[in-house]
Amino acid sequence: MPKRPPLSCESETIDAVVRGAYRDAYSVLGMHVVDGNYFRVQAFLPQADSVMVVHAATGKDLGRLTRIHAAGFFAGLFFLNGGPVAYRYRLSHRQYTWEVEDPYRFPPMLGELDLVRIVNGNNWEIYHCLGAHPHAVDSIPGTLFSVLAPQASRVSIVGDFNDWDGRRNPMRLRQPFGVWELFMPGIKTGALYKFEIIGRYGEYLLKADPYARYSQRPPETASVVWHSEEFVWHDEVWIQERAKTNSAQAPMAIYEVHAGSWKRIPEDNNRVLSYLELANLLIPYVKNMGFTHIELLPLAEHPYTGSWGYQPIGLFSPTSRYGTPDQLRALVDRCHQEEIGVILDWVPGHFPKDPHGLGNFDGSFLYEHSDPRKNWHQDWKTLIYNYGRGEVKNFLIANALYWILYFHVDGLRVDAVASMLHLDYSRRDGDWLPNEHGGNENLEAIDFIRKLNLIIEEKGLGAITIAEESTSWPQVTHPIHQGGLGFRYKWNLGWMNDILFYMSLDPIHRCNNHHKVTFGLVYAFNENFILCLSHDEVVHLKKSLLGKMFGDRQQQFAQLRLLYCFLYTHPGKKLLFMGGEFAQEREWNHDQSLDWHLLGDEMHCGVQRLVGDLNRFYRATPALFQQDRTASGFKWIEANDRERSVFAFIRYGRQSSTFVIVVCNFTPVPRYRYRIGVPQGGIYLERINSDAKEYGGDGMGNYGRATAEMQSWNEWSHSLELDLPPLAALILEPESGKNEP
Repeated sequence: MPKRPPLSCESETIDAVVRGAYRDAYSVLGMHVVDGNYFRVQAFLPQADSVMVVHAATGKDLGRLTRIHAAGFFAGLFFLNGGPVAYRYRLSHRQYTWEVEDPYRFPPMLGELDLVRIVNGNNWEIYHCLGAHPHAVDSIPGTLFSVLAPQASRVSIVGDFNDWDGRRNPMRLRQPFGVWELFMPGIKTGALYKFEIIGRYGEYLLKADPYARYSQRPPETASVVWHSEEFVWHDEVWIQERAKTNSAQAPMAIYEVHAGSWKRIPEDNNRVLSYLELANLLIPYVKNMGFTHIELLPLAEHPYTGSWGYQPIGLFSPTSRYGTPDQLRALVDRCHQEEIGVILDWVPGHFPKDPHGLGNFDGSFLYEHSDPRKNWHQDWKTLIYNYGRGEVKNFLIANALYWILYFHVDGLRVDAVASMLHLDYSRRDGDWLPNEHGGNENLEAIDFIRKLNLIIEEKGLGAITIAEESTSWPQVTHPIHQGGLGFRYKWNLGWMNDILFYMSLDPIHRCNNHHKVTFGLVYAFNENFILCLSHDEVVHLKKSLLGKMFGDRQQQFAQLRLLYCFLYTHPGKKLLFMGGEFAQEREWNHDQSLDWHLLGDEMHCGVQRLVGDLNRFYRATPALFQQDRTASGFKWIEANDRERSVFAFIRYGRQSSTFVIVVCNFTPVPRYRYRIGVPQGGIYLERINSDAKEYGGDGMGNYGRATAEMQSWNEWSHSLELDLPPLAALILEPESGKNEP
């Protein structure tokens, strides 16, 4: 028999392990050959008084370990002719005895190819590698934890399964990739965990998992092990049709929703609705109102409820405020079964500096820029991603695909694109760093955005991206091969600002701001636009949409109805924030339910009826959506009646014989026998009159129809004589081409 080696490793190494300061714990803990057939078993088990090594297959005791360090470091030496064996530990503490597997007896789990792709920044399914995933080795189930932390001195997995003690489960570093991993036998769905990291300079960091599939409900901050592969989808037909449909030539009327305040349960302590309750209540409501899509404010986990989701930390983790990931899947699945699309707001522009988040993740600037002139968002007091790092681009693009592929969302509305594109966004001279050409364009962000849209177009099964871009950046929705950014749509914030300003004016002054209504048509066809009356317009003392309208209460309701008619007939897709459809009177408050009691008032009911009718008429009328992107789909009939603030225009479908006429009177003065030109004779049906009594108006109009005379007017061969209600819109359609909603 060869000479017996020492029972344990050097005391300095043991001290470092006990302090949680040893970088390569796998070289110490577990079973290792030390000399021929001698095998040393070492373990740090501070929860035990004694440790027995047990043969995993036979249950036979192999020998008891000796306590080497008072803190709970045990070691033993075994002579095994047959080589290493599978084993486990039997622990004793006072009168209790139990058995555990040793995580340090298992080999590395992540494949070399996956690690290479992580480092190269082109692993679009990186969420399958990093994070917490179900795994089984030798029929032993557990969870494989892994995290990218290349500058860390040591990383441990901590959780409710090891008393949050970072000394007990240090992870294996996969050199040279900077990835740390540890297979933890027996850890199941529901376990709480974080990564305890010692940074390159010895700083102590406790971080949530960037790739966690689920998280504790805020204000708690732990990640949650979540194995969710059993959900069964029922929307195969919807996804197939989505991939084949050209959305630019289809109607899109979006209902924007904040899940936590659409409706609450007052008798249950003002409780928010769960994902399943939203499915039961929101979906029938949206379907009945005629909207085509629901857009949800960000659902990625976020620590501060008051951010509405726009300061996320758990990008792969649907917020637990409303339920589990599978319950969110059920909500989306139900939407698709009811032929309602789902758009999700997504925030790749910045992230909060909460200590458990991405900032200073491994003691270095792993996710954010190192230069304060590029890493700090002045407006939101948040950190800015470093789009020049392959790891960051990989993280964000994979996350976008995760929401599309795992939650079947039909589109991502990308928040704050303008702040990403401009290096000097909200910065004073001298506080920003120009690009290599001396300009203010963020070239790295541009490259990221184009890559994002290319990958989604390639792998997203027809899902789209929408840009919230508030500047005049060119070609936002143009193809990348033509020099564009590759988004499918862009929010038309210019139109929104102009029309809301115009509607806030005393009508006597509107003649001097006539261009606020017409200017939007100068650029309407430069991009694929969505006309948005969003959540941003009804918070922070901006008033509700109803409150923005000039005049007394009756006039405010009339003008809101007029605004909605203009919205639904103007070129561009449509978006309306929740509450606007029934004329919410107060500003939106994320901590309160919408004021559904207002529907006991006929004026509010009238606005709701109008929005529902507009949705149905819009969806049934190709002239209102088929040519949103082309100038041939729109023509002014009257754009110069500045003194009377009357506008009239025509919308065409792909066939010129398919059209509707829209006439808007933006003053409180009725206009009798107002003549407009039209392209053909015959009867025109008054399909929508925003002054109709069922909408809360006075009922002035044209008794439902008007006949075009063979009297030329301006450039038109025929003309109509109409009575225009005050502060109202008329939508007319030739009887021969009517579309039944």
